[in-house]
Amino acid sequence: MKKTAFAFAALALVMSGCKAPVAQQGGKEDIAYLLFVSPSQYSGQTVQVSVDDATTFSAEVIKEKKAKRKGRQYGVATGTRSIKVSSQGKVLYQKKLFLSAQEVKQILLP
Repeated sequence: MKKTAFAFAALALVMSGCKAPVAQQGGKEDIAYLLFVSPSQYSGQTVQVSVDDATTFSAEVIKEKKAKRKGRQYGVATGTRSIKVSSQGKVLYQKKLFLSAQEVKQILLP
């Protein structure tokens, strides 16, 4: 009986020195998202988006009522960004925005 108690005590001392591996969690990805919505006129159309006058891409505009359920989100770098949205040569939206990590910013077009 004493041998069993001693064995358990020795095992407890040995195991207390060992640490189980801990899974590491990374932080959230450092990216923000833009979602382009319009109540009527531009919904369903494609617009040209310029970020900081450097990056340009095409984006699909969705109807405002459907924005909460579906819609393509476009990833951009976080921080203060100058966003310009145009369609057929006409500027629809131009503003400086501060974008936080994992934030989805809805850009409301006329």
